Amino acid sequence: MDNDQFDDALLRAAMERAALYGWARLSVVDAARDAGMPLEEARRRFPAKTAILLKLGRLADESALVDDGSTGTVREQLFDALMRRFDVLQQYREGVRAVMRALPFDPALALFLAATTAQSMRWMAGAAGLDTSGPLGALRLQGLIGVWTYTMRAWERDDTEDMSRTMAALDQALDRAGRLGSLLARRGAATPAAGPAMEPIDPAIDLPLDPQAEPR
Repeated sequence: MDNDQFDDALLRAAMERAALYGWARLSVVDAARDAGMPLEEARRRFPAKTAILLKLGRLADESALVDDGSTGTVREQLFDALMRRFDVLQQYREGVRAVMRALPFDPALALFLAATTAQSMRWMAGAAGLDTSGPLGALRLQGLIGVWTYTMRAWERDDTEDMSRTMAALDQALDRAGRLGSLLARRGAATPAAGPAMEPIDPAIDLPLDPQAEPR
């Protein structure tokens, strides 16, 4: 078994256990035992419980960032990328929902996910050609975090097989973001006058990418 297979097996066991018993009661030791994996290897590859979320976040972002050769507007590219992230999360749906239920009772987890959400969305923005540098770029990034958070909440409640309610929520959120004018303008494009501000956002709901990895 190679490293990717080991990680995938432990990830699936961990999310299944989280779905059954809650995130707070999950441990890497229990997940490794459920998966029949050696504890010394689990300790090396998953030194903390949050490493499970890092692995899931990387899988989601890698799927979102696949270059399929398609072209389109910033909005279209963001829609496709974010839905590819949801396609991955859907495979671990009940475990992810267990993580989301734990957030109000675990401030450290909420802060961790808020930071890694920003990193993931920076990658999504960069892939779509959005500039996130400077004050305007920071507003773009916060807007995209708001889009993801809004849609994530809809996904949590979406019981359709094709995630149609999630797609509708993402459409709505991107429409709101588009009314900000420059939010969805490509890097180097002329900046139109700003529109009305978005409602306050809560960036603490997401599954993460490694916060130490910077896009190039």
